[in-house]
Amino acid sequence: MFKKIALFLLLLLLLPTSSSAQEQPKEEMFKARVIEIMQQEEVIDEAGSIIQQDLKLKGLEGNFKNQEIIFEGINDWQILSSQVYKEGDKVIVSYSQDIEGNDVFFVLDYDRSSPILWLTIIFILSVLAIGRWKGLRSLLALIASFIVILKFIIPQILNGANPVMISVIGAIIILIFAIYFTQGINKKAHIANLALIISLLFTALLSFWFTKLAQLTGYSEEASYLMNINQGNLNLQGLLLAGILIGTLGVLDDVIISQVSTVEQLKQANPQLSNRQIYVRSLKVGIGRYPKFKTPCPYDIIGI
Repeated sequence: MFKKIALFLLLLLLLPTSSSAQEQPKEEMFKARVIEIMQQEEVIDEAGSIIQQDLKLKGLEGNFKNQEIIFEGINDWQILSSQVYKEGDKVIVSYSQDIEGNDVFFVLDYDRSSPILWLTIIFILSVLAIGRWKGLRSLLALIASFIVILKFIIPQILNGANPVMISVIGAIIILIFAIYFTQGINKKAHIANLALIISLLFTALLSFWFTKLAQLTGYSEEASYLMNINQGNLNLQGLLLAGILIGTLGVLDDVIISQVSTVEQLKQANPQLSNRQIYVRSLKVGIGRYPKFKTPCPYDIIGI
């Protein structure tokens, strides 16, 4: 069973990421360094003031390594979250071509790879120190999850595929692989996977309904820029739903695995308990755990 799951995951990762026979515009993201602030202006409108900059950059990797690039940041795109850069800053640059074949560069943000690398090392060492072999399996499952997201979910969405369908498929692959890899192939893992798939599908339907009810579009000024460089292929509302689904994976995994483990331990502690008694007691445990997940929700909404 485990070999079949691993083979299925591998085959999905090898699938071509293009959803169209037409050739897509060339796209690339790379690191660059700011070597000159060519021009800087303060733009004031009803929403406040922002600083826009024209920058001269030097590519640090990829096809643009050691090449000088001009980023024209002084334009009509009023992005309030835009950063103010100085000479020597390392940044992440997005390159694409528009419909007419013109090169389009956009500075996305600072390059934060160094601090993220140190945080990752600390996280890995902590997991290994506490979890030992089970912690190692969890890390490998996490890596596999990122592979599915980066090699399957994101490319398919960027190529115009249905974000909700792709996210559901990707999430199911992630959950099945992660649970069997960390918990082993046993009855507990089978039940957990079934419960997770049902919960994920229910979450997808509920999210879709409330998104339509609340008329959430996923549109923002940054999103409109992405629509521009992707020739309008992105379904922003679907992308919003996809983000909701991916965001629920951790909570669903934690809650359901904990609840299945509770039922298993109750049965082992007292085999004389009837199914109804086990259900009632495990339900009380779940209800007791519920406030832990409910309380942060208002703070998350306020934070967003």
